[in-house]
Amino acid sequence: MGSTMKFSVSRGRQFLQYVLPAVMRPLRVLWNQIIGFVFVVLAVWALPRCVESAREFDGQAGSFFRLALSALFVVIMAAFGIYSFLKARKAAKS
Repeated sequence: MGSTMKFSVSRGRQFLQYVLPAVMRPLRVLWNQIIGFVFVVLAVWALPRCVESAREFDGQAGSFFRLALSALFVVIMAAFGIYSFLKARKAAKS
């Protein structure tokens, strides 16, 4: 009975060594694409406020701060989104 258990465990370990990498790669690609989509949606969602802040800009410190903060948020979210899509593409090729 002990040898049967060892055989079963070694076969299970061998199965996981072959199957797990084949399952993890598509999951990693999908995860990066979903995260990239969320970041791009956040950037697009904040874009109208950024444009509105640019139109309302009057040279004062408060309006400059609103514009800078809005633009920084849009740029960071878009950059994270693009980076996630590039990372997904790289993971899909490897």
